[in-house]
Amino acid sequence: MGVVIKSGKPAEMRQDERFFMNQDTNKDTSKDTGSETSRPSDNPLLARWDTPFAAPPFAAIAPEHFGPAFAAAFAQHDREVAAIAAQAAAPTFANTVAALERSGRTLARVSAAFFALVGAHSNRALLATERDIAPRLTAHWDAIYMNQALFRRIEAIKADPTGLDAEEARVLDRYFVTFRRAGAGLDEAARARLAAIGEQLAVLGTKFSQRVLADEQGYVLPLDGEPDLAGLPEHQRAAARAVAQERGLESPAAVTLSRSSVEPFLSFSRRRDLREKAFRAWIARGEGGTDDNRQVIAEMVRLRTEKAKLLGYATWADYRLDDAMAKTPAAARGLLEKVWAPARARALADRDAMQQMIQAEGGNFKLAAWDWRYYAEKLRQQRCDIAEGEFEPYLQLDRMIAAAFETARRLFGITATPRTDVPVWHPDVRAFEIKAADGRDLGLFFGDYYARPSKRSGAWMSTLRDQDKLDGEVRPLVFNVTNFSKGADGGPTLLSHDDARTLFHEFGHALHALLSDVTYPLISGTGVATDFVELPSQLYEQWLDTSEVLKAFAVHHRTGEPMPDTLIAKLKAARTFNQGFTTVEYVASAIVDLDYHSLTDADQLDPATFERAALDRIGMPDEIVMRHRSPHFTHVFAGDHYSAAYYSYMWSEVLDADAFNAFQETGNVFDPATAERLYRFIYSAGGSRTPDEAYKAFRGRLPTEEALLERRGLADAA
Repeated sequence: MGVVIKSGKPAEMRQDERFFMNQDTNKDTSKDTGSETSRPSDNPLLARWDTPFAAPPFAAIAPEHFGPAFAAAFAQHDREVAAIAAQAAAPTFANTVAALERSGRTLARVSAAFFALVGAHSNRALLATERDIAPRLTAHWDAIYMNQALFRRIEAIKADPTGLDAEEARVLDRYFVTFRRAGAGLDEAARARLAAIGEQLAVLGTKFSQRVLADEQGYVLPLDGEPDLAGLPEHQRAAARAVAQERGLESPAAVTLSRSSVEPFLSFSRRRDLREKAFRAWIARGEGGTDDNRQVIAEMVRLRTEKAKLLGYATWADYRLDDAMAKTPAAARGLLEKVWAPARARALADRDAMQQMIQAEGGNFKLAAWDWRYYAEKLRQQRCDIAEGEFEPYLQLDRMIAAAFETARRLFGITATPRTDVPVWHPDVRAFEIKAADGRDLGLFFGDYYARPSKRSGAWMSTLRDQDKLDGEVRPLVFNVTNFSKGADGGPTLLSHDDARTLFHEFGHALHALLSDVTYPLISGTGVATDFVELPSQLYEQWLDTSEVLKAFAVHHRTGEPMPDTLIAKLKAARTFNQGFTTVEYVASAIVDLDYHSLTDADQLDPATFERAALDRIGMPDEIVMRHRSPHFTHVFAGDHYSAAYYSYMWSEVLDADAFNAFQETGNVFDPATAERLYRFIYSAGGSRTPDEAYKAFRGRLPTEEALLERRGLADAA
């Protein structure tokens, strides 16, 4: 599951996921607050960016530039904020809130470039800088959001919002809520403790993330010759050869802990011993040795619990969800539990069928977690009449990228044109200029698709610049990062169906940023509640499986023939296959996340014991492992944004299942009128409305869970 990842400001405003700056990213903002700005010409991060689209000049940026650049950016932003807080003039929206929106532009662009590199193309020097910068960045923003003079000004405007338009009122409300949730209304001692907790959590979150990365970078499973490759389709063999070549291994092929590498191996390898070896390494990331994250988890949960209590909440989950669409942990848990029972029943039925298959083959062993994907693939072939590796030859990466672009053209009228003159952070990165149907510039999109050792695992969307219209039109720079296994010897990269869905998912996030059309940076693009942000991305996945898209873009990489109608029908028929397993591994992770963060006392927490007890309580099947076990659960412990909020994917799926039905009900999955409402109220609106208001404006009502259960094939079981 992909995520929205950016870094810069606290998660409470989604500002850890927002960067804002003018189209002229080199504008000296000192005139806004009376500060003076220094821009050393020898540091490319502080110099003018005379690049196409004012994109970061990555080739000129070295790790040693970031320390001085952050120091200068912190100092400049401090001066800007101090000037806003110290004004003698009575507080107004323009001289306080809008001024805060204009501040910090240098810090925004330095942060954007830094965290893009740390995630997608890192090295030891950048990781060392991250360990130094993370707590300083948190302390910087905490100092702003606990600034009493600023809070008094915002309170005064909130008390008399006369004359504000709807967007200004929304931005003012978000600032007021953020300051209050940061602790601005508490006494000095409480604010000091909150600041200390914030810095500790930043250090721990960075440590957690880097330990997982170290485990992922440090492991490969060599595959020596035909016996080790038994069962793997040719395109997976090619990907395994590419891994070995990239890593300079003596072995002719290898598997890594990237999901796009290890999951296909677990699905097709006939070598049960190698499946077990790869699986155990995969689920043990962040556990044991020098990179053990269990004590990090215990300390983070303890600190989060303490922070929640300081802010007047019983638990961290209560604190986090108070500002989410779900509102309460009980509401989030209620959805998860409603889905859990039918999903578990379906998974157990599939387990029994696979155990019978093992016995029929003469196997004298009990189905284990490292067997599930292998025998599920066999069961799928049997039930759905699908041959081994039948889909992948039709799902070429380049064709799927083109399919994602064409889907956006048919829905929203956009076009994507390759740009080879834009600076990128790695030679594999592709850049595209995005335009509206009327020729207007919408922004720049970067696609970084291939796995490599310098990249963190998973898939995500982020920005190098966000859209706003505060001081003129500013168009965004948006990027997707995935970890697909590269084709060997220059051959095509072939995707699994799950990989293709991931590509569409992340581009749905990208469209949310590219199509944004608001005035204020705070509510631009993905600046929405965590349990709403996955709606545009998960909804976009649905177009991949339509006949209109598959017939045009699913083309066999050797013959050039389109995917036959019979195979398209099989794919659609198989869509609900193994959904018991998929739902169980996800819901278990979401429930464990909520359980951690519903503790009122975490002083004696032992994560291993806690995780096991939580899974036993819900009846987790022995043959299934959480999608993200605690020691490598980066969504939840590499930062705060998805903490107590991993349920958000399913909450958003309730919305997106119902939203796609809106198109299907018209008889046209590209219905122009429905697409126009989707654009106006969801993709272009950012956070200008509450999630409930935005969805009702699009659909006319809020959804129920029925469409979700139907899509996953769980309605009958429910």
